[in-house]
Amino acid sequence: MIEHCWQLSLRDWAHMLGYGGHFSTKSRHYSTTLGAMRAARARHRLDEARAHEGLPPLPPGPIARVGSWQVIGTGYRTLAEETWAETIRSA
Repeated sequence: MIEHCWQLSLRDWAHMLGYGGHFSTKSRHYSTTLGAMRAARARHRLDEARAHEGLPPLPPGPIARVGSWQVIGTGYRTLAEETWAETIRSA
């Protein structure tokens, strides 16, 4: 099979034959996880963006993120609510 890969100009992929895992699979005991690398990269990019805006870097620790949004209401339900809101706005 390796010989056929070479004949088909697939030399860069010949080493993958017989490997049943994903090409980016990593051992957690040998190296860091991809999730940890992603988190470190996100933190670095956030610190860069904050520095660009003249803000100090965030203190070490987890970054809180909003995972989902939901609609809790749309507009006023009654004319009385609309009138009440307009009265508060004009005060």
